[in-house]
Amino acid sequence: MASTQLKVFASIFLLSLAHALTSANEQVPAKSVEKYVDVVVEGVVYCQSCERYGTWSLSGAKPISNSTISVICKDYKKRVSFYKAFQTGVNGYFYAELKGFEIGHSLFDHPLQSCRVILVSSHQENCNILTNVNNGLMGAPLRYEDKRLIGSHYEAVVYAAGPLAFRPAHCIPKTN
Repeated sequence: MASTQLKVFASIFLLSLAHALTSANEQVPAKSVEKYVDVVVEGVVYCQSCERYGTWSLSGAKPISNSTISVICKDYKKRVSFYKAFQTGVNGYFYAELKGFEIGHSLFDHPLQSCRVILVSSHQENCNILTNVNNGLMGAPLRYEDKRLIGSHYEAVVYAAGPLAFRPAHCIPKTN
């Protein structure tokens, strides 16, 4: 009889313990705020000087504000997975946040392998011919320069591209 009472007591104790553990797991954990990580591409667009026409040199170049570049990313099957156009600001600088960019395959779809920056247009009438300086026509590859912007709920991994350049349509020929 004592062994039966001991078994009943042990069963009740184990059920109480199981209920306590289950209830502890059901408690709402403290709010955890996830940090958002963004991919960003930055660079500068210039107007190449007539003296450097036909080269990749940007010596004497001037920045172009309000020009348009695009960022295009392709997945490992060469399908476009991201495309967006961006405007340059003052001094030709662009800061392109790739909101919506997703890495499908961790190695092949990484921004360094899958994304390129391409010149689209210049709003500067006297400097609006596309050049291939730093592969601006074919797609400038991204460079990782170990740059991050970190906030309390935001982190941006910043890649660089270019510098890219347009050139004037008409350059005065040099006379000797």
